[in-house]
Amino acid sequence: MSLTTRIKSFFKLLGQALHGEDQDYTSLNINRAIFLLSIPMIVEMGMESLFAVVDIYFVSRLGDNDALATIGLTESVLAVIYSMAMGLSMGATAMVARRVGEKDIPAAEVAGAQAIYIGLGFSVLVTIIGAFFADDVLRMMGGSEELIRRNVGYTRWMLCGNLTIVMLFLINGVFRGAGSASLAMRSLWLAIGLNIILAPLFIFGLGPIPAMGVTGAAIATTLGRGCGVLFQVYHLTSGKRTLTLHRANMAVRTDIIGRLLKVSAGSVGQFLIASASWMFLSRIVASFGSATVAGYTVAMRVIIFAILPAWGMANAAATLVGQNLGAGHPDRAEQSAWRAAFLNMVFLAFVTIVFFGLADKIVSIFTTDPVALENGIVCLKVVSLGYIFYAYGMVIAQSFNGAGDTRTPTFINLVGFWLFQIPFAYLMANVLKVGPVGVYSAISVAESLMAIAAIIIFRRGKWKTVQI
Repeated sequence: MSLTTRIKSFFKLLGQALHGEDQDYTSLNINRAIFLLSIPMIVEMGMESLFAVVDIYFVSRLGDNDALATIGLTESVLAVIYSMAMGLSMGATAMVARRVGEKDIPAAEVAGAQAIYIGLGFSVLVTIIGAFFADDVLRMMGGSEELIRRNVGYTRWMLCGNLTIVMLFLINGVFRGAGSASLAMRSLWLAIGLNIILAPLFIFGLGPIPAMGVTGAAIATTLGRGCGVLFQVYHLTSGKRTLTLHRANMAVRTDIIGRLLKVSAGSVGQFLIASASWMFLSRIVASFGSATVAGYTVAMRVIIFAILPAWGMANAAATLVGQNLGAGHPDRAEQSAWRAAFLNMVFLAFVTIVFFGLADKIVSIFTTDPVALENGIVCLKVVSLGYIFYAYGMVIAQSFNGAGDTRTPTFINLVGFWLFQIPFAYLMANVLKVGPVGVYSAISVAESLMAIAAIIIFRRGKWKTVQI
C-alpha cells in the first residue's frame, strides 16, 4: 500500500471516528476498534481538560494569588463530586457496555435511566451544602478569612452548580458504554466552547455585564456545562442513536438501581479515596502560603490538561473490555487492554519530555509571582516523572472497572493513597523539612507503585469471571 493510500485511509478512519457511526466493537480488528473508540474519547477528555486551564488562565490575569488559591482549594473539594460522578459514570459504562455486548439494548436503556436518577439524588445533597456552607468549606481547607470574604462566591457557584458536573460525566458514561463516544465528545465541545467565550466576559466584565472576578469564572463554567447537558439530554431522547430514553424505560427500577450502586460503589470508592488524598495534599501545601498554593494549582491544572486525554484511551479500553466480556470474548478483552495501555504509554512519554523541556515557559503563562512560578515548575517536573508507569496504570484500572471488578482498583487506591501517599507526603514536607517538593514527590512515587501493582494483579485474570 502506497504512502498516499495509507494517509487517505487514516483520514477516512479519523473522520469515521469523529462522526460516530454505530459499530460492533466486539468483532472489529482490535487496533481499529481502539482507534474508533479512543479518538472521540481522547478529544472528549481533551475538551474536559480545557476546563482545567481556561479558568485558571483568565483568573491569573487578575494578578491575585488569593483568587488562584481559591480555585485550588475549591477544586480539592470538588474532587469529591468528580469522584462520585466518575464512579457512577464507570458503573453506568460497565453495565451498559455489558448489556450492549449481549445485544440487549432495552436493558441497556433501563440501566442508563437508573444511573441518571442516582446522579440527580446526589446532586441535590451537594447543592444544599454549597448554598449554606460554602464559606465553611473554604475555611476547612485552610483558606484565610480575607480569601473567604472576597472569593466565597466562586465556591458557592461551583458547589450549587454541581448538577452540570455530575450529569456531564454520568450521561457521557452511558454514551461510552453504548459505543457512542462521539456524542460524549460533542457535548464537551459545546460546553468548553461556551466557557471560553463566557469566562472573560464574566471575569472582567463587558458592557452591561459587571466584572465579577473569580466568581465570574464559576458562573461561566456552570453555564457552559449546563448547555452541554442539554445537548446530551436531546440526543438521549431523540431516538436517533443506539440508546434512547422514553417513557417505557424511564420507570424507576429499584433492583437496577441497587445493582448499579453495587457496581459503582467500587468505582466511587476509588475516586473518593483519591480525591480525599488530594484534599489532604492540598491542606499540606496550604500551610506554605497562598503563593505556594497558587503555583501548585497552576501545575496541577496543566497536569490534568495532559492526563485527561490519556483517560480517553483508558475509557476506550473500559468499553472494549465490557463489551467483549458481554460477547463472550475474554481473551480479546485482555488484548484490547494491553494494546491501549501501550499506546497510552507512548503518548505520556512524549508529554513528559515536553514538560521537562518547557516547564518554565508553560507555568509562566499563568503566573509571574516568583514563589508561585518556582513551585509550579518543580511540581510539573516531579509529578510528570511518574507518567510512564501511570500510563499503564490508568488503562488497567479502567479495564478492571469496565469488567465490573471495581474492588481491585479500590483496594489498590486505598493502600496507595491513604497508607502510603498521605503519610509519605507529610513525612517529607513537614518532618524531614523538604517542603512542598515532598508533596510533589509523594504524588509521583505513589502513582508509579500503584500502577505496578495494578499490572501484576491484572495479569492473574480473575476480572474475566466477574458477573454484573
